[in-house]
Amino acid sequence: MNTMPEIDKSWTLFLDRDGVINHEKKEDYVLNWSEFTFYDGVTDALKTLSNLFGTIVMVTNQRGVGKGLMTANDLADIHKNMVEVITNNDGRLDKIYYCDSMDNDCYDRKPNPGMAYQAQQDFKHIDFSKSVMVGNKLSDMQFGKNAGMFTVYVDTTNPEVPSPNPLIDFRFKDLPAFAWSVQSVIKKP
Repeated sequence: MNTMPEIDKSWTLFLDRDGVINHEKKEDYVLNWSEFTFYDGVTDALKTLSNLFGTIVMVTNQRGVGKGLMTANDLADIHKNMVEVITNNDGRLDKIYYCDSMDNDCYDRKPNPGMAYQAQQDFKHIDFSKSVMVGNKLSDMQFGKNAGMFTVYVDTTNPEVPSPNPLIDFRFKDLPAFAWSVQSVIKKP
């Protein structure tokens, strides 16, 4: 494993949603807010990470919309409620990007880097060499590598993925463990 870089407010954090922030439904989709359940400790982790990273964005594939299992309004409702809970716990998400395409070759669908470049258009200061992608799938890691980011794999849903892996720079059991690790390497003024 590599050494964790020293993070400061010039860094950007990219987060996957299902399997990182909330429990993923195996072979299914979180279709509405009543099905959305935060992982334990995630809101505290986001509070910590909000104090460490200058920009935090979510990048999430949402094929359930593309399949017609839910609407864009259903997804917007999930995200509105999710952000409200995060904000009420002193964390933040600066913007959420999603791709509902059914086409695996769609530039915006992870592992393709389109959502990273959307974020960079909206936040001109984003430097991918000072960015971290946190996800629970190898497609998230490939997305991060495709944009030139550091990658963090969390073992929440797919712990059987072997390490070392050229796509994975760092590995943690979950987002709170990552937040604790990042906080522990920050230089105190």
